[in-house]
Amino acid sequence: MVGNRSRRTEIDEREFHAWLARTFPSGHGGLLPLGDDAAALRPPPGRVAVLTTDALVEGTHFLRRSPPARVGAAAAAVNLSDLAAKGATPAALLFALVIPPGTPRAWAEAVSRGGERLAARYRAHLVGGDTKPGPVRAVVGLALGWGRPNRLAPRSGARAGDLLATTGVVGRGGLAAAHLRAKGRPARHVLCELLDVRPRLVEGRALARWATAMLDTSDGVADACRLLAQASGVHVVVEERRLPLAPGLAALARTPADRRALAFFGGDYELLLALRPRDFPRAERAVRARGGRLTRIGRIEAGRGAWLESNGRTIPMPPAGWQPFERTSGRSR
Repeated sequence: MVGNRSRRTEIDEREFHAWLARTFPSGHGGLLPLGDDAAALRPPPGRVAVLTTDALVEGTHFLRRSPPARVGAAAAAVNLSDLAAKGATPAALLFALVIPPGTPRAWAEAVSRGGERLAARYRAHLVGGDTKPGPVRAVVGLALGWGRPNRLAPRSGARAGDLLATTGVVGRGGLAAAHLRAKGRPARHVLCELLDVRPRLVEGRALARWATAMLDTSDGVADACRLLAQASGVHVVVEERRLPLAPGLAALARTPADRRALAFFGGDYELLLALRPRDFPRAERAVRARGGRLTRIGRIEAGRGAWLESNGRTIPMPPAGWQPFERTSGRSR
């Protein structure tokens, strides 16, 4: 139980909204107070609003035993990851909570605190939302950021001759899913690992200067390559030998097929981008100066589709392991 022990354990919408207004910084200032019909923010000069929404659903993205504060943090992070892919600076976060009747109010409070804590790391705050009854728990997030109109790096911007690069490592989500599938009841640290989303906002703002196209790898680098190829009308080639595999992935994979299944499963939340060859050195230095990692993993050519170059052969990009409309106890997307 969070707070006063005499409080009703089940959620009451009005009381919960009043608690939000008392608890979070956005309830004490701003153009409109938290709990009003809407939130109002003043955009910085020369910026445009960048909006995104994403949801986490119990049974598909997190488990009943998942720590609610981690669920809230992940719900914030998956939205901020989309802002990172457009080089935007986070400004505000909204949560709509779908909660089955009888859910303890403490669960909703912990989810909200987790989302606010994660957003506050990037100088954004939870400014509103809604609560509704439903058959399963779900957290629907909406994030607002400010971007430069000439540095939004649309998926449709890749051109033949560009290089293909990714931040961080490939396959972290696949490893988390493999640990969940291991025999026995998942330990708390495994449940937390499933919700460990790290939005690359600092890297995204740095890379927006050079990226011709950029998107996050929420559903894995293979799926992101397909989306990039389709949006830009190009031939995307990933050179398998260049992939920066997550630590421990190679040891867990027994065959090349196993390695690809883990690497392409999804849930990495890195940034995949296309950029001109002459800009790669400066982009790599900029990311490294901010404590990150940028790796060239392929190239953009004339043609269509996403392909994998492996051992001298070029084959169609293997399918990703994540299927969002299959009910699974998998990683958050």
